[in-house]
Amino acid sequence: MDIRALRYFLAVAHEENITKAADYLHVTQPTLSRQLMTLEDEFGKQLFIRGKRRVTLTQDGILFRKRATEIVDLVDKTEAEMKEEREIAGDIFLAAGETDVIRSIAEVANELCEEHQGIRLRLFSGDGDYVRDHLDKGLADFGLLFGPVDQLKYNLLPLNKYDRWGVLMPDDCDLAQNETIKPADLQNRRLILSQQALDGGFLQAWLNRELSDLNVSATYTLILNAAKMTAGGLGIAMVIDGLINTKDSGLVFRPLDPPLEASMSLIWKKYQVFTPAAEAFLTALQEAFEA
Repeated sequence: MDIRALRYFLAVAHEENITKAADYLHVTQPTLSRQLMTLEDEFGKQLFIRGKRRVTLTQDGILFRKRATEIVDLVDKTEAEMKEEREIAGDIFLAAGETDVIRSIAEVANELCEEHQGIRLRLFSGDGDYVRDHLDKGLADFGLLFGPVDQLKYNLLPLNKYDRWGVLMPDDCDLAQNETIKPADLQNRRLILSQQALDGGFLQAWLNRELSDLNVSATYTLILNAAKMTAGGLGIAMVIDGLINTKDSGLVFRPLDPPLEASMSLIWKKYQVFTPAAEAFLTALQEAFEA
């Protein structure tokens, strides 16, 4: 039994699927299966119940997961302590939805880059499914999401930052005369809505209407495209504030009433092993936002 075998076991226990765990670990499925069988042979106990689409832990497997987690955590901590004298440098990979919170993230990253000249932040932008996919495939160290987080799958750092939702519309729209936009104002209007927000259900909840009752002319995953569709006359868009500069654009933004805000969290996959640069980045964010 070695530490790699423990990581393999924990990945399968977490994913509950050998194929998904193999993809995450970047190994072949036969290699992973052999490692699991070797573990079971060493202990003389069955650790997994293998179904057609899912593998689950036996009682012995549940006990072993607890011990394996403790061992891996101790090894990771020891490695981090031994690396403290090493130069902190390299790329930090962040997948994020569009949010003004990136400004606060950048401020923390700026201080870290000034202290460690070899650090570079690499940002990938997309919707929530894109962010989670990058994390699950090991393409990103961290993800930035609004809304609820699956805490069985991810660790999270609440950022205590909120994005405010509102409506983006042409400046000659009759609603542009309002200081705020109420649900009744959008009845029978052609709407351009965030696909992620629709999937989360909170726009429908704020509008107090079922999706089938809404006049949705388009959906978007990137807000710049929503602004272009609004300017093209396709409808008015429900968007997050602070992401589109409306000056001289022919568009105006009005906040929702009652207010609708989305809480932001930094997330990373459980059992993630960070590079020194990513570890330093997480520590800096924790110090900034937990304070």
